[in-house]
Amino acid sequence: MSIDALRGFDMFWIIGGEKIFASLQPIFNHPVTAWIKTQLTHVEWEGFRFEDLIMPLFLFVAGVVMPFSFANRTSRGDTRRKIYLHVVKRTLVLFILGMVAQGHLLEYDLSKLHLYSNTLQAIAAGYLLSALIILNWRLAGRVIMTAILLLLFWALMALVPVAGHGPGELTPDGNFAIFIDKLVLGRFQDGTAYTWLLSSMTFACTVMLGVFAGAILACQKKSLIKVSLLTALGIGCVALGLLWNAWFPIIKHLWTSSFVLFSGGICCLLLAGFYLLIDVIGLRKWAFLLVVIGVNAIGVYMVTRLFNFGTFGDILVGALFKYCGAWKEFIRAVAGFTILWLILFWMYRKKSFIKI
Repeated sequence: MSIDALRGFDMFWIIGGEKIFASLQPIFNHPVTAWIKTQLTHVEWEGFRFEDLIMPLFLFVAGVVMPFSFANRTSRGDTRRKIYLHVVKRTLVLFILGMVAQGHLLEYDLSKLHLYSNTLQAIAAGYLLSALIILNWRLAGRVIMTAILLLLFWALMALVPVAGHGPGELTPDGNFAIFIDKLVLGRFQDGTAYTWLLSSMTFACTVMLGVFAGAILACQKKSLIKVSLLTALGIGCVALGLLWNAWFPIIKHLWTSSFVLFSGGICCLLLAGFYLLIDVIGLRKWAFLLVVIGVNAIGVYMVTRLFNFGTFGDILVGALFKYCGAWKEFIRAVAGFTILWLILFWMYRKKSFIKI
């Protein structure tokens, strides 16, 4: 249950939580709410805020469930060929959904199409590479391959020169990863400073950190030992990320190796906390709101990319806005989120779960 709750916690911010909490600042105009609003925006380049955790947490949780999923497929007799086919199919579906969500695929206009520009596509790439690692190496090999990817990405970014720029330049326009994106994707590149093709290596590393955390949850050790192992992994990754930051800065746009370790460490600590509270101590009622979201994460992500639930909320509460003053945006955000959550609750009650 803790995995579904953590996934739901992540999706909460994507589908409405960010707007709800950001709208508190105009109401209270307090340093605390101002800080919250700042944390709900991305850093411009180097550094880290809470908002920068949402995407890596999505990839991390995708990795957490992989040991369980692959074990289930193996136990029911699936051949390696069948598992590989499933991995390829899931990768393609996620990639196409990413093009629908953010790549303007449904506009049917090649001049607006972006081939690789969305979180679901980052999950697809990370999932594919991680699946290859899981299916071909045991634990030691998986750790080594993850370390190699982190170091290889650093080496490429630090040592390979870019035309018009020296090696190791990590500016938005002068880094090697953006050079590769523009070279390969051409006019289908999304026009932002986010990098995708070369960063697929480190997307996989974020997923693999989730795989290691999932392996801890799946092992036969006592629950409190699992919590301790997750906590140790989290603290270790955060420390390594901060240490590496001195030479290879934490930059989400590039998905640098230090960013992988720092954000992945926080994800491990969150999972440890959720697992301790929900599955070990048994405090489950508070997490129900999140679980309802988490069990349909891909579905709700796509729906909110295609439909504006704030508009649906306005149908119910729009006439009240003239009385609301500074509370207007808060009430609008809560109404939109509530409608969406009730739909998800209905799906939960009907056991209707959208999976790929």
